[in-house]
Amino acid sequence: MNAQLQRNRDAIDQIDQQVVELLNKRVLHDGGADEDTVLAKIPQFNNGPLTDNAIQSIYRALMTAGLDPKAVLVAVDFTDAIDEKIVCLLNQRVQHAAEIGKIKLSNGADYYDPTREAQVMEKIASLNSGPITISTLQSVYREVISASISLEKRLMIAYLGPESTFTHQAAIRNFGVSLEYQASKTIPDVFTEVENGHADYGVVPIENSTEGAVFHTMDMLVDSDLHICSQVYLPIEHCLISRSCVTEINEVHSKDQALGQCRQWLHTHLPNAEWVDVVSTADAVRSAKESLGIAAVASELSAQHYGVPVKVRGIQDREDNVTRFLVLGKSQVRPYGGGRDKSSLVISLKDEVGALERTLRAFATRGINLSKIESRPSRKKAWDYYFFIDLVGHYEDDNVQSALSDLKDYCPFVKWLGSYPEVGRV
Repeated sequence: MNAQLQRNRDAIDQIDQQVVELLNKRVLHDGGADEDTVLAKIPQFNNGPLTDNAIQSIYRALMTAGLDPKAVLVAVDFTDAIDEKIVCLLNQRVQHAAEIGKIKLSNGADYYDPTREAQVMEKIASLNSGPITISTLQSVYREVISASISLEKRLMIAYLGPESTFTHQAAIRNFGVSLEYQASKTIPDVFTEVENGHADYGVVPIENSTEGAVFHTMDMLVDSDLHICSQVYLPIEHCLISRSCVTEINEVHSKDQALGQCRQWLHTHLPNAEWVDVVSTADAVRSAKESLGIAAVASELSAQHYGVPVKVRGIQDREDNVTRFLVLGKSQVRPYGGGRDKSSLVISLKDEVGALERTLRAFATRGINLSKIESRPSRKKAWDYYFFIDLVGHYEDDNVQSALSDLKDYCPFVKWLGSYPEVGRV
């Protein structure tokens, strides 16, 4: 079985090397067709098992970045030949991936494997000599992996909705467009959908680089049996969206986090407008569509989805405005290794002198780096707190296990939330 697995992986490695070379060649040659024409033509090269929609999503990811500035104009037959070869190789790749999937599933593995995907992205980056950027290549391969999974199972991904919110974008950024998505009204609803088996994985926001933690997610993590399987970092660009002129806006609707991320801009440019906190940025856009004098703070995607004009782009107070999202599931993720794993846990402390110092010492004496520690009221009794900790390392690492063993001796509550690859940081 191991020999068969290795043969398929070797075949994929050879295909990936050819595909990366061809993709770099493709962006250096302009066949004279626009994006819509290319996307309409690509299916004619496809003999399966990839669907035409999957092939188009892969090419859309490639074309989003556009041709290289040094691209030369060539006959359309030349670029068609490159495209046909790329499509053929990708179909061969997913056939080998399907064989690997069958072997892994027979041993109890999951369809979605964040560690394996991180390894694939690392390999693809190492094969690239340009001019395509690493981020473009990884976007292409995100869709390749998504299409491969969809041929084996139509995974359902629950996310904090409605459709076109930033969480929806983060979910697609992590899983690709070939899987199925289900909007949930609240963060607890996302947890419930996965816990009940109505969804395979869930995506929720956990923190923003400007406004800090998302407390609803933190509270749910304490009681839920789900594990953190992966993380997604999404750069956030907020737009002012309205049917009215900026001077006629008297209400600005959005989520509290989004309003907070644009606080300075709103005070400067709309000092007299009332802020209205709503359930989601999508709800805000719907309000802006229905009523004059109302503006929404949301993404350009939301504006396009609901057909409301964008008045001003990029109104967030910081250019480096990034939100981190968590992918939640029932499975545990195997180690990535090489110091590239992150683990999350939540603990409580005894109300006594030196409790926090002893906790920190358990990690420091073992050389474990804590990347985050944040307190949150337990909501069980007054002045009782949980501490959420992110650390560098995997739950299975010996030093992490040793530190957790120490914590259990003097912390009333210790819960491991998940270990996952530390990738995707913006």
